[in-house]
Amino acid sequence: MASVSASHLILFIASMMVAASVAGVFTDSIGQLSNAVSEQGLDVSSEVRTDIEVISDAGSDAIYNTSGNDNITLHVKNTGSEDLGAEPGQMDLFVDGQYARTFGVTLLDDGVVWRPGTVVRLEISHSLSPGDHRVKVVVNGDEEVFKFRT
Repeated sequence: MASVSASHLILFIASMMVAASVAGVFTDSIGQLSNAVSEQGLDVSSEVRTDIEVISDAGSDAIYNTSGNDNITLHVKNTGSEDLGAEPGQMDLFVDGQYARTFGVTLLDDGVVWRPGTVVRLEISHSLSPGDHRVKVVVNGDEEVFKFRT
């Protein structure tokens, strides 16, 4: 009878060790999953608070080649609640579907950060033929498309 109790005790201890190791693995995996969800939540929150609007007049002659350097000039307003970077590395521009590599960004107020309610001027170096054109501005996941005619 003692041998049955001893074997039951050994099996019980072994099952407790297996359960403890499985619980340790699950705890670590759940912790990593929780951290990933938190980081993704911060990214989504930043994207939700980001909103921009191109406020240039599509019918204006002040859009293309005003300086004689084959450049596109757009005014973009930060209409979201998030401070944005006002540098070329913080935004992506596409002109007629082609990635624009050469452009300048100028804040039109005295700040150093593109705050909500303020405007930046984009000077995109790109020659255009007469006709319809599109500029796509992407900032922090928010996209705006501006259509105009030259």
